[in-house]
Amino acid sequence: MEDQTLEEGMFRLVADSRSQLGESPVWSAAEQVLYFVDIRGPSINRFDPVTRKLQRFMLEEEIGCIGLCHGGGFIAGLRSGIWRLDGQGRKLAKLADNPEGTEFSRFNDGRVGPDGRLYVGTVDESRQHQAKLYRYDSGGLAPLMDGLMTSNGLAFSPDGATMYHVDSPASKVTVQDFDRSTGSIAGNRVLIDIPDDSAARPDGATMDVEGCYWLAIFGAAVVRRFSPRGDLMAEYPVPVKCPTMPAFGGVDMRTLYVTTAGSRRPAEEMAQFPHSGSLFAMRAPVAGVPEPLFDEEI
Repeated sequence: MEDQTLEEGMFRLVADSRSQLGESPVWSAAEQVLYFVDIRGPSINRFDPVTRKLQRFMLEEEIGCIGLCHGGGFIAGLRSGIWRLDGQGRKLAKLADNPEGTEFSRFNDGRVGPDGRLYVGTVDESRQHQAKLYRYDSGGLAPLMDGLMTSNGLAFSPDGATMYHVDSPASKVTVQDFDRSTGSIAGNRVLIDIPDDSAARPDGATMDVEGCYWLAIFGAAVVRRFSPRGDLMAEYPVPVKCPTMPAFGGVDMRTLYVTTAGSRRPAEEMAQFPHSGSLFAMRAPVAGVPEPLFDEEI
């Protein structure tokens, strides 16, 4: 049986993974396991909450995000581009090059949308606001947003009508009207203005069935839940300084996992939080929205 010892609202260590930069947790309903990446590892990790077994599949280059595919395996955003990977992270086919090049750019946060397409953004390591958010389907890679530094916080409302997005250094959550028939967006507007703090920034996010937005605050040791109107509803402490992205899972989709960062942090922080980079979980007061599967036919 799945772990029954998790407490509601109380994150605790479930996998001592010690990732350099844990990200992109995705629950597989078919396998009843959680997958997540270590961007700098680089690796894809598979965590079974019943056996507590953690498997690590090493890669040859940095990986920003994964999505689950119909028929198994992953679609993934790597530094070099969009790739189709098998269930152990081995490269099957390159689907699209990184149009920004690889010297100062890599793919970062992304997920499969409610329409079965992949939505994924980049990081501009030159810090010249040249990162973008893209849509990928059988028609190729298409830019949706530009002028970004670190594309993050991507999530979709339960009805598929709204897309949420964060450019982390800007510390603002924006929302866009989303057309699931075409994968286009419109009406960009600020929903949540995170207080400016150079040590804390909004990172990855997920959505619950009530349409509330769960956002990891990197550097602040918390995950926050916001209403569809952008009001702060609750704040949940994480036992390390830098949570990166939450994701719902479990049989009833009420286990909230969160990945964390464990490298490029001050020595005193690592001494205080030795489990930085590991995977944490808690029972949530509400269920999450299941992750869609990538549809190669679209």
